[in-house]
Amino acid sequence: MAEDNLTFAYAHCEALVKEGDPDRYWATLFSPADKRRHLFALYAFSFEIARVRDSITEALVGEMRLQWWRDALQGEARGEVRANPVAAALDDTIVTFRLPRQPLVDLIEARVFDLYEDPMPSLNDLEGYCGETSSSLFRLASIILAGGTDPGQADAAGHAGVAYAITGLLRAFPWHSRRQQVYVPSDILNRHGVVRDDIVMGRGGPGLMDSLADLRAVARRHLTQVRVLSPAISSAALPAFRPLALVEPYLRLMESRDYDPFATVIELAAWRRIWSLWRGGF
Repeated sequence: MAEDNLTFAYAHCEALVKEGDPDRYWATLFSPADKRRHLFALYAFSFEIARVRDSITEALVGEMRLQWWRDALQGEARGEVRANPVAAALDDTIVTFRLPRQPLVDLIEARVFDLYEDPMPSLNDLEGYCGETSSSLFRLASIILAGGTDPGQADAAGHAGVAYAITGLLRAFPWHSRRQQVYVPSDILNRHGVVRDDIVMGRGGPGLMDSLADLRAVARRHLTQVRVLSPAISSAALPAFRPLALVEPYLRLMESRDYDPFATVIELAAWRRIWSLWRGGF
């Protein structure tokens, strides 16, 4: 692929992440300059897959779009890959850093769940979903930052992805509930006497608040595990974990007295987001 076309593809990925995933965008700016465009390609791919549900009216159409990405990753849509800037940049990144393709295919498989309104059966299922959609990004970003070698932070990446993804799902609770999607595991809801219809009908109450508190505790438990494992994270791979600096600030905002999970959009002021990422602690 011509270098000018690749330059455009990577620039497109950066713009897409800046608009659609600003937390990862700002976090990436603290990574080494020569690795940033490759991280943007990885995160742009994730964003494209995550937003398939938002651009369809029928699940079957979403399944077809996800299949295109499977084919692209498995080398069955070569011409079309070159025409898609995100796919082109991702493919170049995969080749440059010898990234395993299977975690990316697994991410696509996990995102099929988003196309439907099925309940999340259990916490174990949720952690598996987060592992495939988020933990894999931490691991692959670590490989990119390490120059194409696996730095061996799989356990830390696993916990990081679950903490980060659960926090993101909690932040997205207002949007998900309006489109009848419930990511809070059924076993947690059942423990507090909440049923799916309560959520999709916009009914809150103590049971729901306790369920969300339980989920915040799960996110913090995984974040604690990353802290325990952090001494073993190589200095090269450490920037991959910088987005975790935003987890605790977001969780604390959900514990404010006026927090309404159906209406409150959890956001950090731009200055606070950048300051937290600059500090880099998690």
